[in-house]
Amino acid sequence: MTVTRRVSTLFAVLCISTMHLATIAYTQENFRVSYGGYNETAAPMWVGIDKGLFKKYGIDASMIQVRSGALSIAALVSREVEAVWPAQSTILSTVAGGVKLGCVASATNKIPRQLLARKEIKSIEELRGRIIGVQSIGGGFWLQTMIILDHLGVDPDKYGLKMRVIGDGPVIAQALMNGNIDAAALTYSLSEAPLKAGFRSLADAAELKAPYQGPSICALKELVANRQDFFLRVTKGLVEATAYILDTNNKPEVMKTLQKHLRLQKVDEVEASYKVLRLMATLDVAPNPAAYKSVQRIVATVNPKIAQVDIEQIMDSSFVRALESSGFIAEQRKKAR
Repeated sequence: MTVTRRVSTLFAVLCISTMHLATIAYTQENFRVSYGGYNETAAPMWVGIDKGLFKKYGIDASMIQVRSGALSIAALVSREVEAVWPAQSTILSTVAGGVKLGCVASATNKIPRQLLARKEIKSIEELRGRIIGVQSIGGGFWLQTMIILDHLGVDPDKYGLKMRVIGDGPVIAQALMNGNIDAAALTYSLSEAPLKAGFRSLADAAELKAPYQGPSICALKELVANRQDFFLRVTKGLVEATAYILDTNNKPEVMKTLQKHLRLQKVDEVEASYKVLRLMATLDVAPNPAAYKSVQRIVATVNPKIAQVDIEQIMDSSFVRALESSGFIAEQRKKAR
């Protein structure tokens, strides 16, 4: 089936389902999604679940946290889940390893991190020969760090940078404070203590406008092809959840979701988390070729096989196109303010 014909078919399905939305009681279908990143990037899914926006379209969604992207993919391959919510580095590594994925939509497009450095490091140029803390080589934390450096024109090899695997975000932040590393790309919440202690912000990633796309709804390519109506409804739920986040009238409810899932204790922590989410969230949910190509180039430096991956075979924009053609996304944009 050609792409044009497929989008037309999805559009027809969407129009029929929209006309009968008020009278159809959807049979709820399971949609288990595994994910590794425990931060605001998962919030569009959390909000969609908590506010019943997936169930509105017959999708009984649940998020299952695992300890890494690799374990998330393992759950997908073994059919323990219907989809994953991985970073693009994980997507590309998985496809390079022989697993065929179809990725349909993502709801975030900015990196909410600051590149922080020790007090005596006053510029990017002074990073030469320094140690930068990361969670793993090839993972999401590493990828975002590399995207920031790449956009700043920093070649880690030419600068003699040493990437040191430390642990998760809080451990890396503490390592920076203790002087065990020289720099790190920390989330806004983890940046607060170092900044108050006098550490320098060399760059705010959200202001760099680097091509980036956060975690995406991805599934086995065969499943996406065989259950098109299902993934169309999944995409509708994600889009509506994102519009809900972007509607400031819903701030109290969105903050409740963030507080619950991120186990935040203080009001200022919840407020900061909400600001981060609002910064990242976007209704431009279609797979972004520029972002994939940027990530492919970076990740291929540690896994040459990734350079051979055909990213066009991963991105499936047909569902988003159908929602755009029907006017659904335009209606959701009206809610965002």
